[in-house]
Amino acid sequence: MGPSWWQIAVVGVLFVLLFGRGKISEVMGDVAKGIKSFKEGLADEDSDAADSQRSGK
Repeated sequence: MGPSWWQIAVVGVLFVLLFGRGKISEVMGDVAKGIKSFKEGLADEDSDAADSQRSGK
């Protein structure tokens, strides 16, 4: 059986107490930037692969 809502709430409260609201939002912002950069990198690789196929490499 998985964790109950009560256990999840306790872990959430402890997380906020340990890291604070500002730090959590900062970390989430960094995660979002990382995901965006990762997606842009994938798109660049796809366009590079398409360009190399068109040029006959």
